[in-house]
Amino acid sequence: MKILFVASEVTPFAKTGGLADVASALPKTLKTLGHDVRIMMPFYSVVERGGMAVRKGRKSASVMVDGVEKKGFLRQASLGEIPVYLIENKEYFAREELYGTPGGDYPDNAQRFSFFCRCVLELLKKMDFRPDIIHCHDWQTALIPHYLKHERKNDPFFARTGVIFTIHNLAYQGLFPKEELPTMGLSRECFTIDGLEFYGKVNLLKGGILTADIVTTVSEAYCREIRTPEMGCGLHGVLQTRKDDLVGILNGLDYEEWNPAMDREIMKNYSHASLSGKMVDKIGLQRLMGLASAPEIPVFGMVSRMVAQKGFDLITELLPLIAKAPMQLVLLGNGEERYLKAFNDIKAAGARNIAFTSGFDHSLAPKIYAGSDLFLMPSFFEPCGLGQLIAMRYGTVPVVRRTGGLADSVFDPRDNDKAPNGFVFDEYSAEALWEAMNRALTAYQDKAFWKKLMRRGMSSDYSWQNSVHKYLELYRKALLRKGGEA
Repeated sequence: MKILFVASEVTPFAKTGGLADVASALPKTLKTLGHDVRIMMPFYSVVERGGMAVRKGRKSASVMVDGVEKKGFLRQASLGEIPVYLIENKEYFAREELYGTPGGDYPDNAQRFSFFCRCVLELLKKMDFRPDIIHCHDWQTALIPHYLKHERKNDPFFARTGVIFTIHNLAYQGLFPKEELPTMGLSRECFTIDGLEFYGKVNLLKGGILTADIVTTVSEAYCREIRTPEMGCGLHGVLQTRKDDLVGILNGLDYEEWNPAMDREIMKNYSHASLSGKMVDKIGLQRLMGLASAPEIPVFGMVSRMVAQKGFDLITELLPLIAKAPMQLVLLGNGEERYLKAFNDIKAAGARNIAFTSGFDHSLAPKIYAGSDLFLMPSFFEPCGLGQLIAMRYGTVPVVRRTGGLADSVFDPRDNDKAPNGFVFDEYSAEALWEAMNRALTAYQDKAFWKKLMRRGMSSDYSWQNSVHKYLELYRKALLRKGGEA
């Protein structure tokens, strides 16, 4: 099949979250199975700053925005053997960040990403690349299925192209004032309760959900959760109308990128068969972070955005208890000021067993995965989560809340239906998290049991090889609906 991935971020070109990892790893896996896979994304300043090899193309697309012609120039790079097409427009994409500054989103995001979506469709025709499947990701690309179903419904070029739309996080919906409709090349006719209207605003994510052939999300549990009023972010009713075409597929992990036996960033390599190197990584992490070098003290690691979704209300509430407990906590993250302040305050108060590094450090993250004994993910909600999958790959036992992809991948010794590989709590409270952490600390003293947990996590197969065939099945289903050959 000819498959085009369209995403607002792709590793290693530009990344703010797990979407970028999926938009890189899934195409690579599809390519190994013999499919013609290509990727389109914006050409951000960060791509140039990152030193990525990008070639200038000869093609361009013109889009009218508020009566003014705006041009998108095609550039090309490669992800292994996969062509990556980047759409350049300095007015929209030559900025410090992808979506906004710490002060908030860029005010013209509606223009930026509607321009991007329209350029994608124009450039496909100029390249004469007619995809069997266009796989779109999150609100930034949600107008592509809408344009194909409405503005381009009679365009023979796309008549047999199926569209898959993946929701990575329902909380981010692309909400804009209705006055932006003409800017985005949309007619007033689509601003209805059965279209893009959402409590008086334009909701791009809703448009993608309503118009794609098939809608997916990134775990089976999250797929169920988002159809409920509690977790549906106001779109549970819309999702319920698409329930027959809504599928949850757990994200995979790029096992070439995340491999403790080959990882050059960690201090000593180790494997499922030989775990001795992990202790070297632990002591190395303790020294690096200024903690006591003590093999017997259990180390909890976190690599996370510091936001409420990730459970930082619970973590900050527990910091005084953690500071007095026989454990160490290592955190790499950045986010809301209140959480940064809580960690700085506990350090200032003299806590010697808590280490905190602000920001994101590509070299430090694997050292935390490798050097920790346990990995904390007490998320309020978690569509998929990659942290727990990486942790298990590195023999680090996860402690998580039972939600979304965490519920689909981490199993507690108290669960009867699955072999345990971590510790799970249900109620979103500091007390429930503390109880799970203490159960994990007790289990840590049983070295034979603990090695079983470590090895079970390391031997689990959460690679893309599992998930890719589920996506291929959906691609074939969408293609057949369009009268194409699967």
